[in-house]
Amino acid sequence: MKYTSQSVALPYFIAAIGLFVGQIVFGLAMGLQYVVGDFLFPEIPFNVARMVHTNLLIVWLLFGFMGAAYYLIPEEAETELYSPKLALLMFWIFLIAGAATILGYLLVDYATLAEMTGNNILATMGREFLEQPLLTKIGIVIVALAFLFNISMTMLKGRKTVISIVMLLGLWGLAIFFLFSFYNPGNLVKDKFYWWWVVHLWVEGVWELIMAAMLAFVLIKVTGVDREVIEKWLYVIITLALVTGLIGTGHHYFWIGTPGYWQWWGSIFSALEPIPFFAMTVFAFNMVNRRRREHPNKAAVLWALGTGVMAFLGAGVWGFLHTLAPVNFYTHGSQITAAHGHMAFYGAYVLVVLTIISYAMPLLRGRAANSQRAQVVEMWSFWLMTISMVFITLFLTAAGILQVWLQRVSDTPMPFMQVQDQINLFYWMRLWAGVVFAVGLVTYVTSFFIKGESKPLITP
Repeated sequence: MKYTSQSVALPYFIAAIGLFVGQIVFGLAMGLQYVVGDFLFPEIPFNVARMVHTNLLIVWLLFGFMGAAYYLIPEEAETELYSPKLALLMFWIFLIAGAATILGYLLVDYATLAEMTGNNILATMGREFLEQPLLTKIGIVIVALAFLFNISMTMLKGRKTVISIVMLLGLWGLAIFFLFSFYNPGNLVKDKFYWWWVVHLWVEGVWELIMAAMLAFVLIKVTGVDREVIEKWLYVIITLALVTGLIGTGHHYFWIGTPGYWQWWGSIFSALEPIPFFAMTVFAFNMVNRRRREHPNKAAVLWALGTGVMAFLGAGVWGFLHTLAPVNFYTHGSQITAAHGHMAFYGAYVLVVLTIISYAMPLLRGRAANSQRAQVVEMWSFWLMTISMVFITLFLTAAGILQVWLQRVSDTPMPFMQVQDQINLFYWMRLWAGVVFAVGLVTYVTSFFIKGESKPLITP
């Protein structure tokens, strides 16, 4: 750790890991509710468990992005953070607001929660991933503005690098596109049209910039490859991501009442979306192969390589499987979509946040890398979580293919619930794969508490 103000990243990383654990707990609860329909009912209905599961995913990734920015921006800018106190204040505001929102979901009927939080003044609730009450959304905007002010001022007073510029561009884009969550038109077609401006343009647009910047930063540190080489790759990746991702939004416009030309635009450009993820995979492996030094943090290198591979598989390959309009006509809203979503989020964003945490956490605790014992346990956690996620994806894909055939393609299509009974076996298999994932996550958390001889941090 070169600058003392980088230490503000530590609570953000700890909160991210804690919320990640919470997300998986509710994911397992949902998995059980798929196969044991009255599990936790009526205390925690499926719709509430799902809302908490997805909201925790979004929030812990945001904590991870913010922690990453507070760690890498000062180092890239070669100056202390503009205001560490503001960063810590926003941390507690964001954490308390997030916890209060989750408790609201769990303890208060959603309609009552909407009435209590001003949804009658400005209706913004009730949409998937954007279920947050109006007050929480306003709080998110305040936290985001303070955060962006802090890191922007830090960058303006210091060195400007490609990595920091790309990171800042992604974070500003994240905040700007979130503003569309306040727009909830009465027309359902318009509602869905602009809803995707938040959801798609986050995960297949500006988040990719954040991901690429974080991965490039870690690869520079662990490989010693010249910055100029990595920055050239970064230019190519973000250009491909923006060109394909922005217009690729059209693959969500196939069946919501928008003009038919979106079937062409959406199909063509979303079919190109795997290219930046493939480039990211080649980039990661190429940089590691060209490394000039052997970094003691082997676990961080493994997470970085895993990010490239799994992001390409989840977002690229599984996204392409059902992105063309003639195929999507049958597959949209099926378990194939769920398979793609699970592996894409894990590969692209979960892994990149765990990469920066794996690299930065030892430095924040005063050492270059964790002990060999701790790293072995951490790498075991990588393989447990990654392999189990592959199986979760495969089981959901198999369930989706059978679902599409029985419900939408067969000459004698079956009702939805009858089809769910037919694919119940795959839900059981997905549940057990989820248990293995949870074991991997527990293993990961355990690695932070394993002591042993670690390489000391040598400060310049």
